[in-house]
Amino acid sequence: MPFPSCSRHYSGLRAALFSARRAERDATPGCPAARLTLHTETLALLASVAFTLLCNAAFWRALSTLPSSRAGGWWLQACAALLLIGLQWLLLLLVVNRWTVKPLLMLLAATTAAAVYFMQAYGVYLSPTMLRNLVETDIREAGELLQTGMLPYALCAALAIWLLSRVGIRKTRWPRAALIRAACLLAAAALTAAGLWPAAAELLPAFRESKELRYLVTPLNYIASAWRLLADETAHRAAPGPARPREPVAPDARRAAATGASAAARKPLAVVLVIGETVRAANWGMNGYRRQTTPELAARRVINFPHVSSCGTDTATSVPCMFSPNGRRHYDAAAIRRQESLLHVLQRVGVAVRWRENQSGCKGVCDGLPFDDLSRGATGAPGTSGASGVCGGKRCFDEILLDGLPQLIDAAAGDTLIVLHMLGNHGPAYFRRYPDRFRQWTPTCDTTDLAACSNAALVNTYDNAVSYTDHVLAQAITLLSGAASHDTALLYVSDHGESLGEKGLYLHGMPYAIAPAEQTQVPMILWLSPGAARSQGLSADCLARRAALPASHDDLFHTLLKLFEVQTSVYDPQRDLLAGCRETGTEHAPAEPGI
Repeated sequence: MPFPSCSRHYSGLRAALFSARRAERDATPGCPAARLTLHTETLALLASVAFTLLCNAAFWRALSTLPSSRAGGWWLQACAALLLIGLQWLLLLLVVNRWTVKPLLMLLAATTAAAVYFMQAYGVYLSPTMLRNLVETDIREAGELLQTGMLPYALCAALAIWLLSRVGIRKTRWPRAALIRAACLLAAAALTAAGLWPAAAELLPAFRESKELRYLVTPLNYIASAWRLLADETAHRAAPGPARPREPVAPDARRAAATGASAAARKPLAVVLVIGETVRAANWGMNGYRRQTTPELAARRVINFPHVSSCGTDTATSVPCMFSPNGRRHYDAAAIRRQESLLHVLQRVGVAVRWRENQSGCKGVCDGLPFDDLSRGATGAPGTSGASGVCGGKRCFDEILLDGLPQLIDAAAGDTLIVLHMLGNHGPAYFRRYPDRFRQWTPTCDTTDLAACSNAALVNTYDNAVSYTDHVLAQAITLLSGAASHDTALLYVSDHGESLGEKGLYLHGMPYAIAPAEQTQVPMILWLSPGAARSQGLSADCLARRAALPASHDDLFHTLLKLFEVQTSVYDPQRDLLAGCRETGTEHAPAEPGI
């Protein structure tokens, strides 16, 4: 008789299902095989302890250098540990619940591992500026940062994610859950106070006066920076309806009328402004560096400015800043993003402006203006032939920016400004920034894992890239010297510098207040054709004396306004690099071929 047998099987199956459901009550849904079950609050506390003790080596090193009234500074370290554990636990308790705690902690494990790697490998600070740099980095640049040195960090993240996947989250009825959460919030607040109160006299001034310490506390550093960056972007895009036009800069700008007997015979002016990338003044041959990394420029009559300060320590800050009247003195990132740039002002008064790109964009300063992206080769835009033979793989060398340059100048009916945005010494792949024939200093660092190279090899590679920049600029001057339709000028300035292992720092992007000179001091040169020098009434001897004085990115806006004879109340002659060297009424060219 089958029925009793079926009844027994059904009873057994029902008992098994009941047991499974009873076990599942103490585990996370979808994870019945979890070997350990914890309350949400307990897991958040353990994560806070792990983040504080295992992911903040850079913070602990920086804190250990601060003076402490306690012997050895151990008391300050202990209080800081309690403070960070309590604060991170408190913040987690405010945002997680039974369903979100594991996914959120898994995400934090992955992102924190990446953050710790970059901080350890390059000595960077995860400030909002650095986060903006990462967001605006293109895929090719991001790919250069991926290397085998990340593997241990990735394995640690994978281990943390696996451990989290094996943990179950206990279910608790809501009245009891609410009491537990309230008690833990009070405990987290008490733990935070216990860490802060005994050492407040030392910790608070440290965080107030050494703001960079905030950008070393992981994962709070990149979370706070990302939140601030998101808030800025949201505010920038919050205006309803169509995108608002940029706020006008120098609305009273107008071109000065040419006068004098020679005005009718005067040629239009073509200025090539070259924005360098990551070239620091310390390795610039014309600045007295131990190596002559700029031999071709040294053989030409150019004016070298050896004491130039950048507006920022990263491209996203420096490029918009140098084209703004605000400058470093009155720097306001939000205002600069809302306003027109110098390029818009010049275009509005009749100067033909064109931007030629071999990197990752103009950071908004050329929005709405003629733009050629040459980073992958010729685009078919006017003046590009694709015959330069300087592109291979995923990148083009900077000589691509010179392709068709004379044709662009000849095609301009009047005054023109052409901006060349170089790839320059963009790190960490310095060895990819120059052709093989410029590999003159060896051995070289042929990897993006900079810490794996000797400092000598790293500097050799960097200097080879500087030498290639020298060659590109010299080639540009040669092309401009042959222009028959225009008087010509070239102005080169790097956007920021670079650290090459000094004090354990690599790359750039340090907060400006604590950035080393290697990241803020940049090279700058000026070349003028005889016709340009004559029409501007410039004295070579005077320019040489002026170049020896300090200068900065703040001077670019005003110098170019006057170079194109733009009159506006915004113009500040004190910031014009050429103002004191103009000889009114000068009608003769310098004896040498150009300045």
